[in-house]
Amino acid sequence: MNNTTIRRDSAHRTILVVEDEPTLATAIAQRLTAEGWTARVASDGASAVQAAAQLKPDLVIMDIMLPVMDGLEATKRIVAERPVPVLILTARDDEADKVIGLGAGADDYMTKPFSMRELIARCKALLRRVERAKVIAKNSENEKILDFGSLIIDPAQRLVTLDGQQVHLTPTEFDLLATLARKPRSVLTREKLLEDVWDWVDASGTRTVDSHVKALRHKLGSDMIRTVHGVGYAFEPPEHHAA
Repeated sequence: MNNTTIRRDSAHRTILVVEDEPTLATAIAQRLTAEGWTARVASDGASAVQAAAQLKPDLVIMDIMLPVMDGLEATKRIVAERPVPVLILTARDDEADKVIGLGAGADDYMTKPFSMRELIARCKALLRRVERAKVIAKNSENEKILDFGSLIIDPAQRLVTLDGQQVHLTPTEFDLLATLARKPRSVLTREKLLEDVWDWVDASGTRTVDSHVKALRHKLGSDMIRTVHGVGYAFEPPEHHAA
């Protein structure tokens, strides 16, 4: 196990960096430390799973191509043990790879090469989103169940069932679905979804929205979310498109 820890105590945030390329891993860790966070580096998937169990990090940056255990399997095991936002890094600009990564439990992705500035912006957005999610969960305690017949969304319990079977969604997928379902048939722009779900104030991550919608369609069926080309997406209740 080849792990490196770089510490600075000001922000009380721990980020696990899983990257087998030493130069890149060190560069990421140093940039995270410059932000006042604690960075821990693991060089393979198996070590990452062990480190995540020990550290209980606030965020995981996960490369997909790793020795011993690949990043997708490591992500599945980490989020199954404890919910934590995961930002995956992929060397391929392949939409299928990104959807698979999101399906494994990741919350966001970046394609190599990337700028450190954008990486930090993504990390800050994910960390803010965790705090916002706590507030949203508290505010949703008394929210009514969204009952669309075959599809039921319970905001208080954060549960989704389709045809009586529970659908396992990542926290981001759930928030995206609930945001759309609260305004059925209304078109929400990608920028609005970025703001409401990811807490992003610019449009730099619209492709992230697209990838998460594809992941949702994979789990719920392609008819639930309608694409409005050049604008955004709308939730179509099951009874509506069945009629």
